[in-house]
Amino acid sequence: MSARNRRLPRHLAWPLTATDVHDALGHLTDELRTVRFLTGLGADRSEPPVVLGVTWLAPRPGNHGGGVHPDSVGFHIDLWPVGSSDRGSARTLLRVHALPQLHEWITRARRADDTWRRTTHRHSWHLADGHLSRSDDPS
Repeated sequence: MSARNRRLPRHLAWPLTATDVHDALGHLTDELRTVRFLTGLGADRSEPPVVLGVTWLAPRPGNHGGGVHPDSVGFHIDLWPVGSSDRGSARTLLRVHALPQLHEWITRARRADDTWRRTTHRHSWHLADGHLSRSDDPS
């Protein structure tokens, strides 16, 4: 969907589409709970700016509404916009490097032991000056 249809300012654009994510993940797409296109800049969260993130949301039992709904347990992907002029280079970097790494991260997470799966985990890709880096974020 175009940035205009998603109410994104003209100077911003998402570097990937849902189709890019689904194509890269293949059969792992069935494991996703959400793919969200966020409207704020990833720079609001960290330096360098986050452009792609994945979260494993672990089950958390609780009383009185303090737990995680079972339908929410699983993988959630977030995409942040980049400057419109940077979209092409960001798209290439993410498709060539980040999406295969995302596939690998989800594959390893699916095989993880129960201890890992009972804790929420986040992994993100950052873009600065045309360079992509990644990090495990605190839960």
